[in-house]
Amino acid sequence: MNALKIAATGMSAQQTRVEVISNNLANMSTTGYNTRRAEFADLHYQQMTRAGTINAVDGTLVPAGVQLGLGVRPTAVSVNVAQGAVSQTGGDLDVAIEGRGYIEVTLPSGISGYTRDGALKRTGDGLIVTSDGYPVVPNTTIPEDARSISISAEGEIYAYFADRVEPELLGQMTLAGFTNEKGLEAIGSNLFTETGASGPALVGDAGTDGLGVFRHGYLEDSSVDPVREITDLIEAQRGYELNAKVITAADQMLGATTQIR
Repeated sequence: MNALKIAATGMSAQQTRVEVISNNLANMSTTGYNTRRAEFADLHYQQMTRAGTINAVDGTLVPAGVQLGLGVRPTAVSVNVAQGAVSQTGGDLDVAIEGRGYIEVTLPSGISGYTRDGALKRTGDGLIVTSDGYPVVPNTTIPEDARSISISAEGEIYAYFADRVEPELLGQMTLAGFTNEKGLEAIGSNLFTETGASGPALVGDAGTDGLGVFRHGYLEDSSVDPVREITDLIEAQRGYELNAKVITAADQMLGATTQIR
């Protein structure tokens, strides 16, 4: 009896779904977080009688056949790349990205990482970095005597000084786009790295080539919808319980079979 194994794959699939939902809910306040969704596909089928085979009795073709499924398997945990709401913070180095694109940073290994978390900071030397201390590409240093900072929609960083009227242009932030954003590899800390599935980073100025623009003094909220996640959680829980009942029923049927004399 394959029912036990089939139901076990169903329980495992629902458990995976619950884990994805729990991660979404845990990140409902994470800046720039995009919701994930577990996706599944059915397993191979046992071909007891293939459709289109010849019926040995009268020579006609079997129209449907007998195909018994063997369960379910996870295929992907897909990222919903829809943008979250933008909230005003007033932070002098807070930037939200309206539209497509990621801020490029340099990881300790020397490779590039990409993030939509615009809660930027500055080091003791004035270098603009992420909350984890990764330098933003291209490197920009803020002078010690800068009174305030302004970032334009195109990413131009201006510093204002007490003894000058005109601001000083310090540099320009760029954005990186990808052909397949869902193919990026999440490595934690709101960071992604490129993969063969995502394609190479296409770096350009904000507002060009389909890239978004910056909004200074704002941050992108998480795109998690708690009500929808709770609804999905209840559905996954019910699916797990139903598969557990199938195991119980199959076990009882096997028990009844062994008692037949």
